[in-house]
Amino acid sequence: MKHREQIWERRVQLGAHPFAYPFITAVARRGPAVRVPGVGIVVSDPELARQVLLDHEGFRKDGPGSSGALWTPVLGPAVLLNMEGEEHRRLRTALAGLFTRAQATELCTRVLGPVLHAATERLGAGGAVDLVALTRTAAGTVIGELLGVTDAAGAEVFERGERIVRLVGLRTKELAPRQVARAKAVLAGLVTAAGEAYDRAEPDSMMGRLRGHGLDREQALGLAAAFLLTGTETVATTVPRVYAIWHDAGLLPALRAGLEEAGGTTFDAAIDEAMRVITPSPAMLRRAARPGRLGATAVREGDRVVIATARCDVAAGPFDPAAALGRCPAHDPKRLWFGAGPHYCIGAPLALAEIRVLMRALLTAGADRVVRRRVKRRVLIPTYARLEVAAHRGPSNHATLEVTAS
Repeated sequence: MKHREQIWERRVQLGAHPFAYPFITAVARRGPAVRVPGVGIVVSDPELARQVLLDHEGFRKDGPGSSGALWTPVLGPAVLLNMEGEEHRRLRTALAGLFTRAQATELCTRVLGPVLHAATERLGAGGAVDLVALTRTAAGTVIGELLGVTDAAGAEVFERGERIVRLVGLRTKELAPRQVARAKAVLAGLVTAAGEAYDRAEPDSMMGRLRGHGLDREQALGLAAAFLLTGTETVATTVPRVYAIWHDAGLLPALRAGLEEAGGTTFDAAIDEAMRVITPSPAMLRRAARPGRLGATAVREGDRVVIATARCDVAAGPFDPAAALGRCPAHDPKRLWFGAGPHYCIGAPLALAEIRVLMRALLTAGADRVVRRRVKRRVLIPTYARLEVAAHRGPSNHATLEVTAS
């Protein structure tokens, strides 16, 4: 019998991809790497996935069929997610100092204070908070601060990124010219504000660092747009699902009690175990640059390789509360949901800092029940459309019904 968190995660996945999710699940049963006509070679095994991600010369992010080819017309040719080789390494080096755990935590704590204050006050007064709306605003606020887009509200920054991501599906190989034009139009206002930050050349800002490392204005703006796309949707879709899994597995009281544990190891383990199961980015794309093999499957030069990350990460099993609480060794996916090798997500420390700050605030405020929830349908990244949470206020509140309509 499936546990409650498994049932809800399946609903979230099926809501987003009612046909693709069962299809990819069926493909995974056929083998660790399977050639699917019209799709590419689908990799569902974590070790084969790591093999692909670490071999950046044999499996590239640029060229036809790759994620780079999808976004280059919108963002330009030099935005990390479509780069390889020395230029890619140089750009990552330029940005690395912005994404240490300490700096990411300081940034998120500082800019999310006002956003979280209203939410925690509402929880303290016995009201409910929609965690989906809260995290959308929070993610937009953080990335806006990072890019120097401080005049736009966090919800507006997120909404612009979401409108662009909606143009892409799991089967999308390239954007049509009208889609490219639409995406550029959506980005225009935010890119203008980021351009002003570039002109100010503040040395401790992301745009100032890019200018200081020799990127021209157009390159820097393309990279800013890339961070807008990748730095909002992932966090905003992850936090409600992490909370829901903790709630459904009955972990919230233990996690709240252990918040002050030395080093925060239990808290971090619980985040990692939840992210392993939900896998915010359900797939990663590469282009085979040379012939070879993936397991028993022959690879031809030019093949599109689809890493089914969502399947790879759950290969070790369903959500494990003991691993989440640090009572046993965690599964060992080595954070595959953030990638591996030279393209390991440079913004991972920032994403994790946002998640930690948000979840810590919710736990501290006593948010320990789901009032109602609804999954989001037909979207690229599975998530909830609404997840209202509240804090218990006395024994009478324990009788409050949880609405579970999907």
